[in-house]
Amino acid sequence: MDKQEQKRKRIIALMGVGLFIVFTIVVCWFVGRPMIQFVSQPEQFREWVNTHGVWGRLAFMGMMAFQVIIAVVPGEPLEIGAGYAFGVFEGTCLCLLGTLIGSVVIFLFVKRFGMKFVTLFVSEEKILSLKFLQNTRRLHLVAFILFFIPGTPKDVLTYIVGLTPMRLPAWIFITTVARIPSVITSTIGGDALGTQEYLFAVIVFVATAVISGLGVLVYRQITKHHAEKEAQREAVPEAAGTNLDERAV
Repeated sequence: MDKQEQKRKRIIALMGVGLFIVFTIVVCWFVGRPMIQFVSQPEQFREWVNTHGVWGRLAFMGMMAFQVIIAVVPGEPLEIGAGYAFGVFEGTCLCLLGTLIGSVVIFLFVKRFGMKFVTLFVSEEKILSLKFLQNTRRLHLVAFILFFIPGTPKDVLTYIVGLTPMRLPAWIFITTVARIPSVITSTIGGDALGTQEYLFAVIVFVATAVISGLGVLVYRQITKHHAEKEAQREAVPEAAGTNLDERAV
């Protein structure tokens, strides 16, 4: 391949990335922002859901899938709105189904397009910090724990998992079951607001915030521990190479 062809492909790739970034910003501004504002008005959202019946529920699942795919859109307001509009059980089920759809779409796209697709959404630094997920021996257990702990960056992890050897059936189980605790706490709080049990809602949200804070600390410790182990592994061959060079001299 000559230099002109390489330059042309590089320009096309950069243009594609630029257009995708612009598209993401536009979608977040014109779709994501109004969507969050709409769900954040519980009375109007509940009325809209009741008016549209099944279509309202399908639309909400689409919102959840969109939120997972465009990871910068926060999911908590949607989950709280689901609890308010649908109740704990139905709200939790709809959130999990919508999240599953978005997660499967991401997983299949990452399997198809690899690292180039992931770096559109996740920085290379973040990808490297989660390199330990490539450990196939404990991949499923570690992934389940990270998705089970409240407060971990699940949307980022969703993109990273597609780079691992994990298969789709295992991913469907993990992304559905392990998310239940973090989703159900939000829907319980939303349901409490809907039934005007404000004290209980405050208790739920405060407890969720505390647990999420602890979850963030645990997540940081896990990534730090594995980063240190990775650094030690890389240091051993370098040290061995230095010793060989000294002996040769």
